[in-house]
Amino acid sequence: MMKYPKQYLEEIKSRLKVSSVVGKYVKLTKRGKEFVGLSPFTNEKTPSFTVNDQKFFYHCFSSSEHGNIFDFLMKTQNFKFGEAVKKLAADAGMPVYRFSKIDEEREKKWKIYNEILERYANFCNQELTSLKYTDVKKYLDFRKINKEQIDFFKIGYAGFKNDFYVAQKNKFKNEELLNSGLFYLDEKNNKLVERFRGRIVFPIKNINGAIIAFGGRVITNTKFAKYINSPETSFYKKGNNIFNFNEAKKIVNKKDEIFFVEGYMDVITLHKFGIKNVVANQGTALTENQLELAWRYFKNITIFFDGDDGGQNAAIRAAEKLFPLLKPDHNIYFLFLSKNDDPDTFINNNGKAGFEELNKQKLTINDFIWNYNFYNIDQKNPSSLASFEKKMKNLCKEIKDQALSKYYLESFLAKINLLTPNINFRKSNFINYNRAYLPLKETKLKIDKLKNYTERKLKEYSIIYIIINFPQIFENDKEIFPENIFSEEILNDLKQELKNVVFSKENYDKDKLNKEIFFETRKNKKFHNLIEEIENVAQVKIILSNKSENEIKNILSDLCLDLQKIGINAEIEKLENKMINEMSDNAFKDLVDKKNELKNKLKTG
Repeated sequence: MMKYPKQYLEEIKSRLKVSSVVGKYVKLTKRGKEFVGLSPFTNEKTPSFTVNDQKFFYHCFSSSEHGNIFDFLMKTQNFKFGEAVKKLAADAGMPVYRFSKIDEEREKKWKIYNEILERYANFCNQELTSLKYTDVKKYLDFRKINKEQIDFFKIGYAGFKNDFYVAQKNKFKNEELLNSGLFYLDEKNNKLVERFRGRIVFPIKNINGAIIAFGGRVITNTKFAKYINSPETSFYKKGNNIFNFNEAKKIVNKKDEIFFVEGYMDVITLHKFGIKNVVANQGTALTENQLELAWRYFKNITIFFDGDDGGQNAAIRAAEKLFPLLKPDHNIYFLFLSKNDDPDTFINNNGKAGFEELNKQKLTINDFIWNYNFYNIDQKNPSSLASFEKKMKNLCKEIKDQALSKYYLESFLAKINLLTPNINFRKSNFINYNRAYLPLKETKLKIDKLKNYTERKLKEYSIIYIIINFPQIFENDKEIFPENIFSEEILNDLKQELKNVVFSKENYDKDKLNKEIFFETRKNKKFHNLIEEIENVAQVKIILSNKSENEIKNILSDLCLDLQKIGINAEIEKLENKMINEMSDNAFKDLVDKKNELKNKLKTG
């Protein structure tokens, strides 16, 4: 069976929800962001079968079956892959894919490529498990790698003198062996030389578990590079693949988390201690394609690099490269070791319990970027501080998601506002670092305080803050006064009180009107503490400095629109929960119509 283009399969998956495909065969009930039902793989009375549309997969806890919509039809309906693709393409309203001559030729090359690599993996694994390489076994014993890991990862060894080429040269052409990446041409002697000779080899598999490349490590200190990888080929692009992801994606955990480490040995050792949701990016900077692949299955990514300078530098490069790619409801964290430590050594010395304790100390990507850059500035030099602030702003502007860009900018500016309350900026105002990456205590307390407020309430506070502090914007535009319904009665009462005060004035002199509003609203004791709280908490104040009246009006308009969307989304969520419980046709239809009406309203703003 020829391979379908990845883009064609992805298009099918993007058009069909997993729940809609599975729901034809399994009765599903919505629970939060997932659907649950009785397993089609086992005879059970309590539902343990889950479907997640956001991540494009199903998982059965009773049988450990896991996969996408194609897997589901193959496993439950006994479809072959091609049959599943045709069936789902039709359901998605897509034409049947017609393979061209180019596709056929590529499929032939893939079969040859994969067969050579599978043969090499088997050959090297058998070489390793034989009794002739005692020095290799001593090395693996020293690294505490046992037979279970050797078998699971199919670890092998390519001796300096082995007969793999001799065994294959009659079956495959030299060009095919060369294209596999396992050999390079010695032009001087016009012969193929095995690339991984004298190295322990680690098969690298694609997301479906097919071997597509190898990594190799020397076991002694030599003039050769410690690690090498297969060169890129037609079927192996380093930046698109992740070591052990084919296995890690099967792991479903409550924290929805996956760990990225630097090396093969780190993955193998953590796996040995039961931490199986771990992968390696093969010694390169994490790419956008790798990030998107990981986010399809895991919402939270933790980068766990070596503690040496190289690991720390790689971490900050990764952080600043990945920061613009952030998106809502998806997170990136960084976990740090002491200097000259690495995940492999740490887990062997401290075990799984030690790792879980260490994992509690991870930093969000934004905290890590802030702390790393702040620690490396001259805190007494205004120019250095200005460069620091400019860099933080530029990083936020690079974030592709506009909403996240805005809120991260507000967060960074809030920290800068805390750290530079006046021109006499002194390092003594801050805690002493016992390590480079610990968050500043004062900043952390401020940010933690904001976590107690919902997104909706923070926007409501920002709207009221603008009314109190910039009443002059309503002088000629009374119709722009917010009409949103707030989440609490006292907030609606305060907004109405402010409206009465502002609209009763004829003199819109900013300073005078501010004072009148300040005193008149505080006469009512029930508003006094609330206004103080709003003045302290409202995040919008950070971005209002030096803004024109038109710019402030636009900010107010954006806040009101955001608040409206939050309210609509909340209504939609209530309707979805209600639809699950109300199964009568008429009630269900009314709810669906109302939900669609709200969604259209959301789209049109």
